Amino acid sequence: MASARTANQKHTVLPRFISHRDENLIAVGISDVQVRLNSMWRVFKWSCLPAVAVSLIFAEQAHSSQVSNLNSDIERVRTEFHLPALAVAVIAQGKIVGTGAVGIREEGTNIPVTLVDKFHIGSCTKSMTAVLAARLVERRKIAWSTTVSEVFPEWRERMVPSLREVTLEQLLSHRSGISGKADEELWAKTWRRLKGRPREQRIDYLAEVVTKPLESEPGSKYIYSNTGYALAGAMLEKVTDRDWETLIRKKVFKPLHLASAGFGPPNSPGKIDQPIGHIKEDGKLVPIPDKDNPPAIAPGGAVHCSILDLAKYAQFQLAGSRGSGRLLRPRTFQKIQTAAPGQEYAFGWVVADRSWAKGKTLNHNGSNTMFFTAIWIAPSRNFAVVAATNLGGDEAREGVDQAVAAMIKKYLPE
Repeated sequence: MASARTANQKHTVLPRFISHRDENLIAVGISDVQVRLNSMWRVFKWSCLPAVAVSLIFAEQAHSSQVSNLNSDIERVRTEFHLPALAVAVIAQGKIVGTGAVGIREEGTNIPVTLVDKFHIGSCTKSMTAVLAARLVERRKIAWSTTVSEVFPEWRERMVPSLREVTLEQLLSHRSGISGKADEELWAKTWRRLKGRPREQRIDYLAEVVTKPLESEPGSKYIYSNTGYALAGAMLEKVTDRDWETLIRKKVFKPLHLASAGFGPPNSPGKIDQPIGHIKEDGKLVPIPDKDNPPAIAPGGAVHCSILDLAKYAQFQLAGSRGSGRLLRPRTFQKIQTAAPGQEYAFGWVVADRSWAKGKTLNHNGSNTMFFTAIWIAPSRNFAVVAATNLGGDEAREGVDQAVAAMIKKYLPE
């Protein structure tokens, strides 16, 4: 089995953002983290508590005798596809059973990546926004059937008539009719408005989006749209009077213990304290530090986190797919993980059958053009794998796909 994909998969490579970050990784296994915890604590004490806490959570969960170091497996892939860094984590029977992180944070340096380094996950953010929406639906703050005009009555008169009755559900399943291509003039204006709070930037952007004609009638066609997710996020902000960033921290990151999760470029400005995104130019790796997409579309793809926290998130979704999840009711998990009849896209998930999975899979790629991330979940096999690199583009996609395929072959032999 050479790839996680098959010829029948139409949406494995999903439309990506304008910019994307990329990371070079050299690995530290779980066992290494465990061995070093005590000395790290003595050296760093309270000043480094967040980073240590992340490692500790996983060290406690995954005893070194139970978690395989996958560095040698993925180093071959990283080298073949010329990736600056590559990280993976494998979940089997509900537990993390293998982890690896190899490569460097930035081309031209010798700073290794670790398992607690953060990667930009791009559009893998979308299913997180859907979980946030689901939590608010369960609390009756909003409904799947709530329309754009109900939440933004002040825009009703200037809004394209066909957009007025678009629902939250249609936005999250890419069936709103909103174009997948941002208006060039509006997009350029959005890049010039990178000041003010993210919520304010979203409102400025969307106040003009709602005046633009739809690409298709709502509910009639699948059109992948980052703008649609930005509008869904703005609806959640309006009904709670809290910005999306605060909401997702409180309702998703905190209860799932995703301590490393944040927004935008993983690194601190001007520092190489986390993986730096890369692009390829003339066959060479070019670091692109401190760049990401505008906060206006953050609900569709702005999150970064460690590969370990991404694995925890995959565990959460995997448990939900098997009827044993937390935070959400079983029927809510079923709602957000099920595509409409005849479709392949649920709420932030591509849904398709795979032979290696013995049935249904949930998967999504994410890229801001400088990083590339993938999540694959196989409910029937109680299995999931996550992988990320700090490079964007086709070579990154192929490398991550091969890393996923290698893990499937290793842990799910035919």
